[in-house]
Amino acid sequence: MLTVNPRAYPSVATDMLGDIPKGINVYPAFCLDAARHMSIAGRYLDWTALPDRWVSWICGGVATGMRAIRKEKPHLIWSTYPIATGLWVGYLLHRITALPWIVDLRDPLTEVDQRTGNWHPADKRLLSARRAIERRAVEHSSRTVLVTPGSKQIHVERYPHLPDKHWAVIPNGYEEEVFAAVEKQQHSMPRQGGPVRLLHSGVLYPTPDRNPIDFFKALAFMKEAGEICETSLTVTLRASGSTEHYGRLIREYGLEGMVHLEPAIPYRDALREMLCADGLLVFQGYTSNPAVPAKLYEYLRARRPIFAMVDSQGDTAATLRAARAGEIVPLESSSEIAEGLRRFLRQIQEGTAPSAEMSIVRTFAREARAAELATLFDQVVSE
Repeated sequence: MLTVNPRAYPSVATDMLGDIPKGINVYPAFCLDAARHMSIAGRYLDWTALPDRWVSWICGGVATGMRAIRKEKPHLIWSTYPIATGLWVGYLLHRITALPWIVDLRDPLTEVDQRTGNWHPADKRLLSARRAIERRAVEHSSRTVLVTPGSKQIHVERYPHLPDKHWAVIPNGYEEEVFAAVEKQQHSMPRQGGPVRLLHSGVLYPTPDRNPIDFFKALAFMKEAGEICETSLTVTLRASGSTEHYGRLIREYGLEGMVHLEPAIPYRDALREMLCADGLLVFQGYTSNPAVPAKLYEYLRARRPIFAMVDSQGDTAATLRAARAGEIVPLESSSEIAEGLRRFLRQIQEGTAPSAEMSIVRTFAREARAAELATLFDQVVSE
C-alpha cells in the first residue's frame, strides 16, 4: 500500500489502523500540503496546488513506489481517486514499469452543471490540470472503475472510442464486520418518547452540493408554526465542518436549542451514534447526481429511517428506491423539505418509517464489492 507521510494531513486519527490486515506492507512517501507547508500568511503559489494541494507527492510517491515494486514484485498497480495526484503517481509508475494499471476513478474529476453549463472546478487552470490526468488515467489504464452508473455514463460519453469492457461499476459499501461488532455492544431499544433524534454524520458544504440552508429554513418555519420545538426534535450535525458559518445560520434562524454542531468522533462511535438515532439525514444537491455518498451505505446498514434531501433524478435517489427506503425531497426547496419532514416525523412517532430489508442491505457489504474488484484484478492479470 503506497500512501503519504502523515504530515500531509491536517489531522490524523489512528483508531482504524488495526483494520489493516496483517501482511499488508504500508509505504508512506514524502508529501507536503501546499496550504500548510508552502504558504506565507495563508497564501501559496497556484502551481503548488495543481491538480491538488498534495502535488509534491509525485516525487516521493514515484521514488517510494519503485522501491516497493522492486521489493514486493506486484502483478498490477491499482490507483484510487479522490486525490488526483495519486493518479499521477500511478500513471508514472505504470509507464516506468509497464505493469498493468487499474484506475479506481470513483467520481468524476471534472463535471459540468447540467442546468447552468458551468464547469467544476471553475478555475480554468485547475480544470485543465484535472482533465489532463483524467485523460491519461482513462486511456492508459487496463480498466477504469467508477462507483455509479451516472459516473460511468459521463465517462463513456467523454471517451467514446474505448470499448465497453474498459469500464467497471463497483459501488461503495459498508464494513459488515465492524457493524456487527458495534451491534454486539449496542442494545437496541424501542422508542420510549422524548425528542425525535435526527443525525447527519459527516461533512457539509455551503455550496449547492451539500448546503443545509433550506433545511434550516424549513425547521424555522415549522418551529414558528408550533409544529416542532426543542423538546420534540433535536438535530445533530456531526463533524460538519464550517462550524462558524453554520453556527451563524443556526442563530439567525433561531434554532440554537434544536440543531447542534458536534465534533468528529472515532469511527466506531460514529456507527454507534447512527444505530441510536431515530432518523438519519442525507444532503446532496443535483450537481452531485452522478455520485452516491459512501455514508449512505452505512445509513442503510444501520437500518434507521432515512430523510434524503436529494434530487429525484440522481443515483442516490435511485439507490434508495431500489432499497425501498428513505423519504426523498429536493435539497433546494424549504417548503418541500418541511412537507416531507412532517411525514417523516409522523412515521417515526408511529413506528411506520420504512428501512431497508437486511437481504437488500447485505448486497452493499464491502465483502461483496471486494470480490468484484478481485475478479477484475484476475481478469486484467490473465490478459
